[in-house]
Amino acid sequence: MIKIDNRLRGILMKPVRFLAVTFALGACHPGSVTDPAAETASTDEFKGKIAKTFAESTEWWPEKKQAPKDAPNVVYFLIDDAGYGTSSAFGGLMETPTLDSLANHGLRYTNFHSTAICSPTRAALLTGRNSHSVHMGLFPVTATGFPGYDGILPADKAAIPQILRENNYSTYAVGKYHLTPINEITPVGPFDRWPLGIGFDHFYGWHLGHTDQFRPNLYEDNNVIDVEPNHKHVTTLLADKAIKYIANQRSLAPEKPFFLYFATGATHSPHQVEKSWSDLYKGKFDKGWDWYREEVLQRQKKLGVVPANAELPERNPKVPAWDSLSADEKKVYARYMEIYAGFMTHADHELGRVVNYLKEIGELDNTVIIAIVGDNGSSPSTQHGSLNPYISGLDSNKQVAEALKNIDKFGTEQSFSDAPYGWTQATNTPFRQWKADANSEGGTHNGLILFYPKKIKTPGIRNQYGHVNDIAPTTVELVGAVVPESIKGVKQKPFEGTSLVYSIDDANASSRHTVQYYEIKGKRAIYKDGWKASVYHVPGTDFAKDVWELHNLTEDFNERIDLATKNPEKLKELQDAFDTEAYKYNVYPLNDGAKSGTRARSAFGKKDKIVLYNGVDQLLNFSGPQFLEQSFAITADVDLSTAKDQGVLFATGGAFDGLSLFVKDGKFQVAHNTGSKIAHLESKQALPAGKVSLKFELTYVAPPEKSPNTAPAGSEAIFINDAKVAEREITAADIKYIASYKDGIDVGADLNSPVSDRYKVPFRFTGKLKSVTIEYK
Repeated sequence: MIKIDNRLRGILMKPVRFLAVTFALGACHPGSVTDPAAETASTDEFKGKIAKTFAESTEWWPEKKQAPKDAPNVVYFLIDDAGYGTSSAFGGLMETPTLDSLANHGLRYTNFHSTAICSPTRAALLTGRNSHSVHMGLFPVTATGFPGYDGILPADKAAIPQILRENNYSTYAVGKYHLTPINEITPVGPFDRWPLGIGFDHFYGWHLGHTDQFRPNLYEDNNVIDVEPNHKHVTTLLADKAIKYIANQRSLAPEKPFFLYFATGATHSPHQVEKSWSDLYKGKFDKGWDWYREEVLQRQKKLGVVPANAELPERNPKVPAWDSLSADEKKVYARYMEIYAGFMTHADHELGRVVNYLKEIGELDNTVIIAIVGDNGSSPSTQHGSLNPYISGLDSNKQVAEALKNIDKFGTEQSFSDAPYGWTQATNTPFRQWKADANSEGGTHNGLILFYPKKIKTPGIRNQYGHVNDIAPTTVELVGAVVPESIKGVKQKPFEGTSLVYSIDDANASSRHTVQYYEIKGKRAIYKDGWKASVYHVPGTDFAKDVWELHNLTEDFNERIDLATKNPEKLKELQDAFDTEAYKYNVYPLNDGAKSGTRARSAFGKKDKIVLYNGVDQLLNFSGPQFLEQSFAITADVDLSTAKDQGVLFATGGAFDGLSLFVKDGKFQVAHNTGSKIAHLESKQALPAGKVSLKFELTYVAPPEKSPNTAPAGSEAIFINDAKVAEREITAADIKYIASYKDGIDVGADLNSPVSDRYKVPFRFTGKLKSVTIEYK
């Protein structure tokens, strides 16, 4: 027996406040206490025979779960921010040979719909329910305290990986997730709503809406991955990991089918891809976006994915005629589109690697592939496109000239590119409007491809109405799965989508999904039996004064003819239907002003003081401490043993905006990156040896409303042992650029991309860093 003296006994008997850790120190002692309930349950289930000796006894093993007989593998492939007129599979000019092949050997669904924006579409896709019904009316980062918008996926509406795992599937997710509550994306969880918490066996990807394609914020399972620079493009990493998961699964559990969810970063901003891919399109968009729309419409008609009598809607008022542009504008805008197209084709290529691997191992014919070309319509950026925050912040008449000077950076890791409005509308051909416009087909109408050689004998076109919440019930019916009455002890509610399996063998079958609402930030619509009522709500205006439109989609599929004044009875019928659906599925209360990234939604809430210790994993900016438009101080307590000690103490953000505290050349330095323009504060004197307190302090003074970006907004200063050693004034523009969305928050290093151009990542601190304290004033 181990003796414990009274002093140690007193320490051990004190309550532990935060952490419970179990250490396994060898075999359990024969006299140790076990859980009687667990022991009894195990004995009660045993159906063998237990005698005194092994020879007299009979072994028994619990029956293993069995997948449905001949159940196929399932792959969901989801492209981000891709309008109906992007991929060549639906008539676009972005070459997607993998999608083309899947469509040519499967079915193209031409009347399929998303929710108009990222997280709600993914929530509906994975659960088979309406997005507000599973609490994802918008983003996790815009969560509000109402059932439709709190961003907390409910346990009684389990996701498809949970359902398939209950049917003995292996389940994997790679890529963009975007469904975890912001305050839970930390190294300590909770992990219930992370990918593994909703039924995936493994996850490799990122949590927020986008990530740098060359320097991503990656997670594997429930852990942050410390990614060093100079690695592969992230879509290639996703394909590598998907193939690895499949190789392990087919080698070690060949009796089980698998489910793979592959969600790319393409074609969400930043548009980044190796030059070899974007150069495939060199000069191919020089004719401009008006030509693109006309060319794509003709291709779509030839493919049969739009009606033969389709006409284009008017050019969006924000989009100028291509022929009216200057030579410089045309050159810059065309290059943005070359990057965009290369990005899409590269993503298709990486999907092709996975498809080819399935073919090599003999699994392709036994795999259902459901490819959704866009979780919403193409995304509107700005009039001129965007290369980095600095250029986007310039006066409109200066942006093109500055972008032209940096045109060789387009698509590289030195860019955070997105395409101009003109290409957004063009890639949404033949629809008007774009991403986030839940009222418009341009925001919600996307291409769907269903590939399953064992079931689809005659490839072709399907025009039945479909919605993203139909995919989970379609999957369950196709594979013959059983939805358990309860999962993890929680009774399950039924799907809200409608299986599309009925349409596979009958191209002329009537649509079974007959009513569907849409809502994003007050923009809303209702589809019912071929009719659609919709309203484009302007944020900040009175909802009661919204003007509704009415369209007969059977005759006017791209909403060119408003029938509201001619058929007020039908409009009223649909408005009432929207009201019914909205109350049923948690759409109310309407909110058009939810803001992203407030301190209250972070893991730390509104704490006035936060202490981060050396060794803590990277935090995401919205999950960790935030610094926008407020006064604060950041203090690093260090121990410098030699004059050569150097490295980053604290960093938030990266090459496109952020803040970094670091030691270099014996000096304390701070970099404030305001969109690719970097201001440094630096101590003149060398740092003393030993224990030192290094502090950065920002004093914010709010400028008058509608003031220019150059208006004074306070000051920044640095201190060594409380003595001020450098100071500068800051402007309203400066305060906007402290890691609003890019990269992460690091202690003792600067991972991903560097905030400062005075060091290379990760520039880990070589001295002793005790902690970093953040205090808000």
